[in-house]
Order: sequence, then structure tokens, then C-alpha cells
Amino acid sequence: MAGGASGGIKDVKLEGGASCSLEVLQALPILKKAYGDSMHKVLHVGPDSCSVVSSLLEEGDTEAWGIEPYELDDVGAKCKNLVRKGIVRVADIKFSLPYRAKSFSLVIVSDALDYLSPRYLNKTLPELVRVSADGVVIFTGYPGQQKTRGEEVAKFGRPAKLRSSSWWIRFFVQISLDENDTAGKKYEQASTKKAYKPACQVFHLKSYP
Repeated sequence: MAGGASGGIKDVKLEGGASCSLEVLQALPILKKAYGDSMHKVLHVGPDSCSVVSSLLEEGDTEAWGIEPYELDDVGAKCKNLVRKGIVRVADIKFSLPYRAKSFSLVIVSDALDYLSPRYLNKTLPELVRVSADGVVIFTGYPGQQKTRGEEVAKFGRPAKLRSSSWWIRFFVQISLDENDTAGKKYEQASTKKAYKPACQVFHLKSYP
């Protein structure tokens, strides 16, 4: 289920397309509590993947990779280094991911799905689930949270479509994906304990058996 109360929206200033990727950085300690050992081999998919991957790699006991769904502009040396090593790659997530089934223990997605129409989501979401072994965590914006900016449309091809939690839950059912209620409850409990209010909607999906 979606994590957190809507009151948290006011706590974080959201700008551009990377708002939920920044949210992932804040949520990493919560994700560790919820997923434990499943955080040892992580794929992050979304804008600002270099930042998320760098933070995960700093943990020492975590292997991390990233997919940037859009062209990288004005990135620093650290990000260029990750791309050069093949740890972060630029790839169009509307097509099959270049990984075998269950290549990663956990897949974390932020912002990337907000720019896809249901026609592409039908293919992309099952692909993300396919390459995960212990689940997929989706961070997505709340409806009405973000104004469309011209440069965003130019970069992503379309404005972000921020959908309600009920829309997402119906969509998961429609394409036969199961929510991971156990992980969702652990995530909510850890959030409450740390007085953390997510500024984005968070969904937890099970991997395929």
C-alpha cells in the first residue's frame, strides 16, 4: 500500500523531475529496515540515479547499479565515472531491460514511471519485476504536486502524469502484479518510528515466484 500520510507533502520542496529520486536518498535507512538483507544487490531506475547509486555504494556491504532513463546533462565527474565503469547506464525503459531474471535482490524506481503512458507501463513494470528477486519499490509523486515545466517536457517527451494511489493499485491488479504487504507494513512501521513522512507515494511489489 502507499506509504505515509499526505501531510508530508508540505515538508519537502519538489522541483523538476528528480523529486522522488531525492526522496529515495532520504528513505534509504527506512528501506534497509524494511528489506534487510534484500538491500545487498540493488538496481535503481530513474533520474538522478548516480546520486542514489553513490549513496548505496557508500554502505560498503551493498552492490548497486543504476539506469538513467533519459540523457545525462551537466553531470559531475563522479557520475561520469560510474557511467564509464558501466555501473550506471542510460537506457530507454520502454524496452526490455538488459538483465537476466532475478539479477537484483531489490529494484527501486523513482519518477521514471510518471512519464510513461499505460501502454508502456504494461511492458515496463513487469520487466522491472522480472529482474528483481525480492521485490520492487516504486516512488511516485502525488497528483497535483508538480507543475509542468517547459524544459521537463523537452527532456522527457511528455509532462509527468502523477496518478492517485487507487489508480496504481487498480493498475497492478490489471497486469497481475501483487503488492508486498509484509514489506509495506515494515516500511510504514520504520517510517513511524523515525517520524519520517514520505513526500512521495511508495508502493511495494512482490517479485515473480
